[in-house]
Amino acid sequence: MSTIYLHQTTTLTPEQYIAGLTDFGPGRSKLFGNSADEYLKVHQLGRTQADVTEGSGGIWERLHYDWSDPNQVVLTTTDSNLWGGASGHTYTFTRRLDGITDIDVTVVREGKNFKGHLLGFVLGSIGKGVLEKAFVNSVKAIETRYGAANEERAA
Repeated sequence: MSTIYLHQTTTLTPEQYIAGLTDFGPGRSKLFGNSADEYLKVHQLGRTQADVTEGSGGIWERLHYDWSDPNQVVLTTTDSNLWGGASGHTYTFTRRLDGITDIDVTVVREGKNFKGHLLGFVLGSIGKGVLEKAFVNSVKAIETRYGAANEERAA
């Protein structure tokens, strides 16, 4: 099992990042490169929870999203072709006094088969940069989406 910790700071509010994270409409891959539109299937969508299958490049997982806590979003893997056990993602948001938001992400990858164990090992060692780049890109894409809103708020 691999546990990976990621961190970014952003001008986004937690609400804005959560809105991007929980936007399961077409074009999701523009915000999250590892969520190709052809894999995306929303099984259930509520006000603060969702059941979604997503993935890319032959890797998919079904995730239960819970954003009922405004300071944290928990994605729990409920099914996957590679991941099982305690796999998932936890996003934690901390608002700073200077208007910046710290986003901390914990990614847990527990392989459920040989390929999953191997990929989990790679991600936990030399592959962390791949996840880090994807996270940085998602923050930038959501900042771009909400850039006009931030400029209006600052004016």
